[in-house]
Amino acid sequence: MPMEVLARTAQALGLPLNPQQLQQFEEYYHQLIAANRRVSLTSITDYQEVQRRHFGESLAVGAALYRAGVLKPDEGARVLDLGAGAGFPGLPMRIVHPALRLTILEATRKKTVFLERLLARLGLEDVAVITGRAEAVAHEPAHRGGYALVLARAVAPLAVLVELALPFLEVGGFLATPKGSRAPQEMAEAGRALTLCGGRLASAEPLPSPALPLTLVLVEKIAPTPATYPRRPGIPAKRPLG
Repeated sequence: MPMEVLARTAQALGLPLNPQQLQQFEEYYHQLIAANRRVSLTSITDYQEVQRRHFGESLAVGAALYRAGVLKPDEGARVLDLGAGAGFPGLPMRIVHPALRLTILEATRKKTVFLERLLARLGLEDVAVITGRAEAVAHEPAHRGGYALVLARAVAPLAVLVELALPFLEVGGFLATPKGSRAPQEMAEAGRALTLCGGRLASAEPLPSPALPLTLVLVEKIAPTPATYPRRPGIPAKRPLG
């Protein structure tokens, strides 16, 4: 059976996969490995490790969001995957949750070309892909304050990520970001950024991972983000608000 490791992982998470979804993940793997020879997408290429780390951890994020009530099965929330790279965690979540209205934002054109081709191969033509920097796209009326959920995996420290992500969220929306062992330190350092950008730490929940310990940090947007944020491209990373 294709994707046997992922099938077991998804079952344990309470997200059983049907044969069509397993075939989509199988195709995802083959497209990822083929494109990785031309574009730097991932250092993890082993068949089982991709199932565990990229696909499995992405589904673990989705399962945690269901438990927290941030996502509800079959509900069509508008979701942005920020700095998605090869599509994690948003695209695996979209395969499992077809009602999600997913937009993928990635700054590197070679990666968005890969994502566009991948979506066509997977038959997911209703997913939007944008090439651009968060600092610029977040000021566009079509995207500012327009999302219920922003996902971000391995994008930036939390103090930086808050400035990049919260402008995309509607008030009452959430930023969900898996963090490694530095999660407590990053949360402590993000206090000023949260205050300035209209957010608050909502929760920090351990995520199952076969590698390093992971924590899913949830930030709730409780007030509008001032129009000055995010600052110009590159400035949030150089001069974090925290």
